[in-house]
Amino acid sequence: MPRYPRLLGLAGLLPQLACLLLAYLGPDDWRDAARAFAAIYAALIFTFLGGTWWGIAAGAPAAERRGGLAWLWIAAIVPSLIAAAALALWLSGQLPIEPVLVTMGAGLLMALGVDSRIGSLAPRWWLSLRVPLSVVLGVTTIAIALA
Repeated sequence: MPRYPRLLGLAGLLPQLACLLLAYLGPDDWRDAARAFAAIYAALIFTFLGGTWWGIAAGAPAAERRGGLAWLWIAAIVPSLIAAAALALWLSGQLPIEPVLVTMGAGLLMALGVDSRIGSLAPRWWLSLRVPLSVVLGVTTIAIALA
């Protein structure tokens, strides 16, 4: 795996890990802010994953783009729609933060299904990067919901 994707991917875990520490060990008056930030950050990363899938689909050979990748084009937009719906329900007061965090965490974990199906369209090292990042971010997000 190239150095920069590995290091930058790991750096991308730092905000959520900080929220986890604040949610469990920080001052009580920081807990709600940490959970809110964690939900928004998880939604951003979930949406970012959809964008990476869109880019992979767009960069695929023309023959594959013409028909065999409809599933990937659809999968690429789903994270943004789920994140937008969950955040809108929370921000409008119709849903507490815990289900939003669980939804984002579960979505990040389920994203590995798409990542694994992309196959040869992605770089050889794709799953070596995606698995630990998605597992840590997904589990951390769900753990924050339980704080």
